[in-house]
Amino acid sequence: MTVLIGPSGQFEGQSMRLKLIAAVSSAALIAGAATAQEADMQAGAQAEAQAPAATGEPTDAELAAFAGAMGQLQTIAQQVQGGQPTPEQQAEMAAVVEGSGLEIDRFNAISQAVSTDPVLQARVAVAATPPSPEGSVAASVTDAEAGQFAAAMTAVQPIAQSLNGAAPTAEQQAEMAAAIEGSGLTLDRFNEISGAIGQDQHLQARVGLAAAQSSQ
Repeated sequence: MTVLIGPSGQFEGQSMRLKLIAAVSSAALIAGAATAQEADMQAGAQAEAQAPAATGEPTDAELAAFAGAMGQLQTIAQQVQGGQPTPEQQAEMAAVVEGSGLEIDRFNAISQAVSTDPVLQARVAVAATPPSPEGSVAASVTDAEAGQFAAAMTAVQPIAQSLNGAAPTAEQQAEMAAAIEGSGLTLDRFNEISGAIGQDQHLQARVGLAAAQSSQ
């Protein structure tokens, strides 16, 4: 049976994480400016006492709120000239963060954690993408299968990349098939997932998360 794999031998979750890292870098500037604005707007120990702790592992709900805020903040960040937002832009960014349901301190803590943690980056990518359509192949992929697919891709990529667009030999096909079956997936299921992942960002993100988790 033929193994279906893209010409680059890579899945899209990798490029998604790179985009996310760049976005978080922008958020560091945004969050810092928003914090400065918040400090001007709030005074006294009472306000600080009312703010929630900015520590602890982010929940899925917090990461979803963070991802939603990031999309809006990037638009504002693109308008910032000279690296310093105006007071109006600072106020707008602070309003976006607070409108997401996150306190600014918590947003900053998540932004800092995401910038250095590949698993958190992958979790944000999952939160930032719409769920796979109900009844689709992508929606049927279990978390275990996402992990198996990520493992299979890691094993198959070196072979696929060595082809440089050429058709694999019978020996290379057999080698890829053995790597896939070694992950626990059947060839049919691998090909189903491989065909679905290019069309479904949520599945791409889930496989990216599985790959990040397996690398820890």
